[in-house]
Amino acid sequence: MTQDELKAMVARAALDHVPHGEVVGVGTGSTVNKFIDELGCIKDRIVGVVSSSDASTARLKALGISVFDCNEVGEIAVYIDGADEIDGQGHMIKGGGAALTREKIVAAQSRRFVCIADESKRVDKLGKFPLPVEVIPMAAQRIARQFAALGGQAALRAKDGQPVITDNGQHLLDVRGLSIDDPLAFESAVNQWPGVVTVGVFAHQKARVCLLGRPDGVRTLTFG
Repeated sequence: MTQDELKAMVARAALDHVPHGEVVGVGTGSTVNKFIDELGCIKDRIVGVVSSSDASTARLKALGISVFDCNEVGEIAVYIDGADEIDGQGHMIKGGGAALTREKIVAAQSRRFVCIADESKRVDKLGKFPLPVEVIPMAAQRIARQFAALGGQAALRAKDGQPVITDNGQHLLDVRGLSIDDPLAFESAVNQWPGVVTVGVFAHQKARVCLLGRPDGVRTLTFG
């Protein structure tokens, strides 16, 4: 079974976690795109969604799904999104799709985070995937030096020779060479560095459920 087929399988399984008559949080990325397509088939069951990125918003609206701003709704029933890595406690690295800040905002407003991923994203310890960090541009090099002091190598994310600009108008660092032993403490510490908008460790807003796509089916992992 291909990775694309695994993503489609968990996207369909995620529909079982969409409550009737509620607002749903929707993330960003290739797996989530498949979930959005599935959500279009049951759009009359939900009030609408809160989206974590301009790209997801465009895809949702193209399917006729109502999209609300975070400030227009109260608590969101469930947030469904992918991950670049997820460990055995539900802590994640996210931000490969450059939407980590808005993803974390929507996750914080939601009662429950359901992660949809293929089995390649499951890890024992976070850090093999380059850690995305959204930063204010004037602080990028100083923050890179702070990661170097921790043993990480930070590089500005670029495309066609130009820095990638997030939906929030900021830059991204991708940090390699980290091994994150305590995700909660790491997230708390890096978030205090001046110039960091969001670090891509999701430990305070961790997954409560992970639907993990495997060749033999979808495995459901639950976390306390």
